[in-house]
Amino acid sequence: MTQPWRGIFVIVVTPFNDDYTLDEESLRKEVRFCIEAGAHGLVGPANASEFPTLSDDERKRWIEIVIHEAGGQIPVVAATTHGHLVPAVELSRFAEKAGADGLMLMPPHILHPDAEGCYAYFKAVNDAVNIPICIQNYAGVPGTPMSSQLLARMCRELEHVEYIKEETLPEPRMISATLAAAGDACKGVFGGQGGVYLLDEYRRGAHGNMPASQSTDVQVDMWTLLEQGDEAGARRIYNRILPLINFERMHGVAVYKELLVRRGIFKTRVARAPGKQLDDYDRAEFEAILADVEPLFRL
Repeated sequence: MTQPWRGIFVIVVTPFNDDYTLDEESLRKEVRFCIEAGAHGLVGPANASEFPTLSDDERKRWIEIVIHEAGGQIPVVAATTHGHLVPAVELSRFAEKAGADGLMLMPPHILHPDAEGCYAYFKAVNDAVNIPICIQNYAGVPGTPMSSQLLARMCRELEHVEYIKEETLPEPRMISATLAAAGDACKGVFGGQGGVYLLDEYRRGAHGNMPASQSTDVQVDMWTLLEQGDEAGARRIYNRILPLINFERMHGVAVYKELLVRRGIFKTRVARAPGKQLDDYDRAEFEAILADVEPLFRL
């Protein structure tokens, strides 16, 4: 797909069966849900997809399923972050051959290389493929935060590096700094963090956001109103969904999967990522939040 990436590119969450195997049926159902909800693109397996817990074979199968189920309706951006440039190149080549429309990578999430190491990693992937690359600049545990100057250099010097996903803090200001540094060499900067800064990001020129998939329809509706110039309408939705976004940021994958089960998309809440499931008090708060949010769901 040659259209510039813009809008809500959702991170597809990974469903598991009770025995921790990949639930392929629910994964296909999730892709169909995201497309019906109006997602502008699909991304993964990334952080919200529990990618560090997947084997390379599982990641390849995941990518194949999502690409096949999307059927060319919207772009699929394969997340191919790896522990070293050698396996990152191999997985990126696989994703391109499988039909991915682009790639998204963080620097090696265990080695955490310096600036030159990050450049060498992305150059190796750039030189191995012929599809757009989105660099994920992430401040969490698996991330290796990079400066706006380094991101701009890679946009200028590496042919296929075209997009940035900015998730270092303060995220909206970092989007402004990267856009200023990269200029026309960058085709667009996306925000992350579940859309918590979406309105500020949009005002600063962000091309979209990459939240997890559980509230795709609501995120898309906010974006549509922003694109129509109705910031007040978008803010009304934002103010209603913000408690859910905050709750998700505290509990992570457990909340993504709770909501996907509640919406009839996943069969189980099983996660490989460490972390406790919701307790009775958490569930009481979740129910109170959902009472305000559920009327916003279109599907």
